[in-house]
Amino acid sequence: MVKVCVLFAAGINCDQETAYAFELAGADTETVHINRLKEKPQLLDRYQIFVIPGGFSYGDYIASGRVLANELKHHLAEEICRFLEKGKLILGICNGFQVLVKSGLLPGFERPFEPQTVTLDTNDSARYEDRWVYLKTEHSPCVFTSNLPEIVYLPVAHAEGKFIPGFHQVLKQLKGNNQIVFRYVTVRGQEAKYPDNPNGSVEGIAGICDPTGRIFGLMPHPERYIRIEHHPRWHRESLTKPDGIAIFENAVQYVKKNL
Repeated sequence: MVKVCVLFAAGINCDQETAYAFELAGADTETVHINRLKEKPQLLDRYQIFVIPGGFSYGDYIASGRVLANELKHHLAEEICRFLEKGKLILGICNGFQVLVKSGLLPGFERPFEPQTVTLDTNDSARYEDRWVYLKTEHSPCVFTSNLPEIVYLPVAHAEGKFIPGFHQVLKQLKGNNQIVFRYVTVRGQEAKYPDNPNGSVEGIAGICDPTGRIFGLMPHPERYIRIEHHPRWHRESLTKPDGIAIFENAVQYVKKNL
C-alpha cells in the first residue's frame, strides 16, 4: 500500500481534504503534526509521498509559509534529503507551494534546500482571490501531471500567489529545464490577464516542479475538485473525470510502479 504523510501545523486547514483525495486515489494516508516529525524525523521513512497542504501555516506570520519553511530547513533537512534520494515524492499545495519555494526545495536546480530564488508575492489585486481558473498543462517531467488534459480547471484561494523569479536567469532556467508545469490561461487556452490570471504571476506561472519532476508545487487546489459535483457547473455540463483527482492518482501510480 502506498503511504502518504500529510503534514499538519498550526493554521493549516486543508489537511483532511488532501488526505481524503489521496485515499480516493488508493493510498493509505496519515496526518502528521510537524512537532512529531521534529521529535522523530525518521518517521518520514514510513512514507513514499510527503504532502504540505494549503491553509495559513502559523497565520502566515512574517510571510506566507516562511515559518514552516524554516522548520523544514532547520529540523528536517537531512531526513527530507534522504527521502528524496530514495526516489520519493513531495507535493505542496497553495501554502505548501509557498513553503517549498521559501525552503529552497523548489526550484531545486542543483540540490534540495538551495538559497531561495523565486517567491509567491501579494496578488496584484491586493486582496484574497477565491475563484476557479483555467490552467495549461505544460510539457514537463512532473510525475503528478502525466497525461492530464492540455487545459484543466481548478479553484484557487490565496492572497499571496504571484509567482516571481528572483532574476531573469532563474526564469530562463525554469524554461530550459521544462520545470514550468501549469500556467494560468483563458478558457480558450490563451495568455491570461486578471481575473483569469488571479494574482499577476510572471508569464502566468501557477505551478513548477524540480528537474526530476518528483517535487511539485502549485497554487490551485486539486483536492477541491476530486468529484464531479465539486465543479461549479456540474449540473449543466457533461463532465467526465475531475481534473484534481488525476493529480493524486498519478502520484499513487508512480509510487506503485517505481518504489
